[in-house]
Amino acid sequence: MKIQLPPKVSYIIKTLTDRGFEAYAVGGCVRDSILGKKPDDWDITTSALPFQVKQAFQRTVDTGIRHGTVTVLVEKEGFEVTTYRIDGEYEDRRHPKEVSFTGDLIEDLKRRDFTINAMAYNDEKGLVDAFDGAGDLEKGIIRCVGRAQERFEEDALRVLRGIRFAAQLGFSIEGKTKQAMALLAGNLADISAERIQAELVKLLVSLHPEMLGCAYELGITRVILPEFDHMMPVEQKNPHHKYTVGEHTLHALGNIRSEKVLRLAVLFHDMGKPATYSVDEEGIGHFYGHAQESERLAEIVLRRLKFDNDTRKKVEKLVRWHDCRMMAVGSQIRKMASKIGEELFLDLLEVMRADVLAQSSYLQKEKLDELEKIKKVYEEIRQRAECLSIKQLAVNGNDLMQMGVEGRAIGEKLEWLLERVLEEPSLNTRERLLEMLNEEC
Repeated sequence: MKIQLPPKVSYIIKTLTDRGFEAYAVGGCVRDSILGKKPDDWDITTSALPFQVKQAFQRTVDTGIRHGTVTVLVEKEGFEVTTYRIDGEYEDRRHPKEVSFTGDLIEDLKRRDFTINAMAYNDEKGLVDAFDGAGDLEKGIIRCVGRAQERFEEDALRVLRGIRFAAQLGFSIEGKTKQAMALLAGNLADISAERIQAELVKLLVSLHPEMLGCAYELGITRVILPEFDHMMPVEQKNPHHKYTVGEHTLHALGNIRSEKVLRLAVLFHDMGKPATYSVDEEGIGHFYGHAQESERLAEIVLRRLKFDNDTRKKVEKLVRWHDCRMMAVGSQIRKMASKIGEELFLDLLEVMRADVLAQSSYLQKEKLDELEKIKKVYEEIRQRAECLSIKQLAVNGNDLMQMGVEGRAIGEKLEWLLERVLEEPSLNTRERLLEMLNEEC
């Protein structure tokens, strides 16, 4: 098997082999190359000790010297070069207390998580695949190297990584690997929120976000996202729906563009339904106020998982307004665009469309048609550059101060003007707005 190594990677490997050491591209870059994908980065493993790697290259950075990793800089681009190693006992279900270096490539590959990530390659030796990773790629299987339980006991994050790889690649999970995941899912409680967040996002934006359902079945979400578990069994008992709340969410995730904020908004959009469920006299289920409750839960979870403020605020806004009743009428659309912000309005329509596509066929076509009409009207509003925010008003705070308006009243008057302009865009001229203020005063 021939893999096309980037020139800089070939240079690093050749420099080390010319000095009498072994060196290979290893891990995800080999996996992706076999799959015909362009790797995001290239890692290199070598029999050279860290100080020998440093001697071989002019520019290096000690990024993980304790664990044998040196970053080699080639024309300002960094490549991690790690000495073959054997991991000692893991102290925190994530990192080994100590490592020992070895001259045996196979010993190094043994410590890796899954067979598809335990392959190495160089042009001289070709593919080194002691655990049939290439065979598992061909079969579409995620399988641990060696005993699955040992791999997950070493590093609990691997439990979630296995689901994430399955979602990204569209693979199934081998039986013993899946059993060990279920057995040791509870250890994820010891993993940092930042690491959980990173893996969860990769899963959500993958080709198969519905694999979150597999995480539920294996008890993974019970540890990292218990709010999702509360959704899964809740029947909706409503003609607009045919799935439980959780199943509906899984279907909706697959109906929206693969973008972090959008997928997160869909994940959270109905999270408040279990707490707001009621049944009327006719046996129809209702979830009054679920959008507000979903927004509240979204804030709690996003803070717990250490998401940045920008992501959190955008997701919370989309969740809050996903169930708003809006028709293809200019004034309604302008008011909603003003509330959620121009940059998020089209995203809101995408979330609403994904929601509808995961519902029953009852009035589904009518809902989708209305969303298309709303989008068309909004695009016309944008083309006409109609006012949607205070900063787009033809007057500003200075104008009001010259009229004698002071303090909080300035903001209140501007809000009052905006409300009228959203109803009737033609009012947004300096002369007319000042006239309206004079009349009001």
